[in-house]
Amino acid sequence: MHNSQLKFIYFSLLLAFICLLIPWSGIALWLRPDFMLLVIIYWLLRAPNQCNVGTAWFVGLLVDLATGGVFGQYALAYTVTTFVAVVYQRRLVLFNNTQQLVYVFLLLVLSQIVLLVLKTFSGTEWLGWAYFLPSITGILIWQLAVMLGLNTGKYSRGN
Repeated sequence: MHNSQLKFIYFSLLLAFICLLIPWSGIALWLRPDFMLLVIIYWLLRAPNQCNVGTAWFVGLLVDLATGGVFGQYALAYTVTTFVAVVYQRRLVLFNNTQQLVYVFLLLVLSQIVLLVLKTFSGTEWLGWAYFLPSITGILIWQLAVMLGLNTGKYSRGN
């Protein structure tokens, strides 16, 4: 991968991190998707040699530091999610857009389930089904990006 492409990966991760740091409030906080995980999943599809489980773990630690929660919870959630994504990465790029949409949705839900289990162990009460709304908004952003030309696999390239 060229140096300019590697810089673009870093820039997209930085942009997602900035979106995470924006002071969300009210309903927007409940609907805010996991921008970092969406970017990691995208780069896992496009550049699996540059973005992998180790990248997800490191980015998860940065998110843990930024959010001020239990240290390591996002690192574990991102690592588990990207491991599942890596296992199916070769098949995922062959999926059509609808199949990718379902799979990315399941990855986002998996991440939230891991976070929910960790938050429950740390004493947080059940947050209700609204806790999973960011997965829905995340998949809507993914679909919008695909419609705008985001290249996520074989079918989006026109092959």
